[in-house]
Amino acid sequence: MKVYPIEIKWNPDMPVFARENFLRAVSDEYGWLGGFDNKGQLQFILPYTIIKKAFLRIVRFRVETIKTNPSSNLQNEKEFLNICVEYFRSKKADLIMPATTNAIFYTFPDGAIAAPYGTYIIDLQQPEDKLWQNIERITRQNIKRAIKLGVVVQKYEGSLETVHALIRSTFKRSQLPFMDLNSFTKFIEGLGEYGLIMSANLNESIQSCVVFAFSNYCAYAVYAGNIDHIVQGANKLLYWEAIRYFRNLGVNKYDFVGTRINPTRGTKQEALSTFKKHFGCTLVKGFIWKYALNKFGYQLYNLAAKLRSGGDIVDAEKHKLKDYSIDDTFYSSQNDLGEK
Repeated sequence: MKVYPIEIKWNPDMPVFARENFLRAVSDEYGWLGGFDNKGQLQFILPYTIIKKAFLRIVRFRVETIKTNPSSNLQNEKEFLNICVEYFRSKKADLIMPATTNAIFYTFPDGAIAAPYGTYIIDLQQPEDKLWQNIERITRQNIKRAIKLGVVVQKYEGSLETVHALIRSTFKRSQLPFMDLNSFTKFIEGLGEYGLIMSANLNESIQSCVVFAFSNYCAYAVYAGNIDHIVQGANKLLYWEAIRYFRNLGVNKYDFVGTRINPTRGTKQEALSTFKKHFGCTLVKGFIWKYALNKFGYQLYNLAAKLRSGGDIVDAEKHKLKDYSIDDTFYSSQNDLGEK
């Protein structure tokens, strides 16, 4: 297999995070790498960004490998990723940090530090009444209660500062960092017409808000924020209305964006996982990983991650990797984009 940079030719049938406008908004350098077989046929695409922090050059993926050939298998993708790693090494990158949590890889390169990770997905190519019946009974009751109380879901067109503050305070309650307002604004502007903020309001007061990134391929529920004492069911109503909205828009699937595999009972992670699962989702399993390209730079990154939040997501979950694998049969059954 040969790997080299290719022209960015995004279209709405691809993940929105591969779009050039978005990549440019969130990074200093960006591009697409293409993987070609010995006949010169495109097998894989890997959009990437390079972030500069102090003297470090950090690779971060905003979306997983895009498969363009349905006959490609896990071993083919691993070979592709192995060569991608050497490409970034040749470009003097210091490390590949964990991808954003919407990016679920089905394999990882040799030498990577990896952890099991997954996401909950809903197939939107179903009748609306089927989607409703798939939702767990208590969750449906909560949604109905919110409607009776007068909660209204609408597209948010107010200040980004308000949304940012609500999301940041929500992250803070879980002792998690969140990007600053400037970075958040760039993120939203990078999505452009493929970004949407929805809010659940009671008496014109915001109870909950969610940032969505979407294309025909998938709608991602990227960031969410709730007030401290939210009206029961308000955020669930918001998600249900979003599911209805994107289905009617013709989007293929809905992604709740990231979940830990077998989270510890009684933890916040388990509660979040259960919340998503109750919407009738399918758990899609994969990996999240990082890679040391330069030993000193990698150690510096790990130290900063530990000081900031006790370590990154890979550090927190890598102990679960033992005896965990992805079935190649499952991989082959997943939708590929075909060559565009």
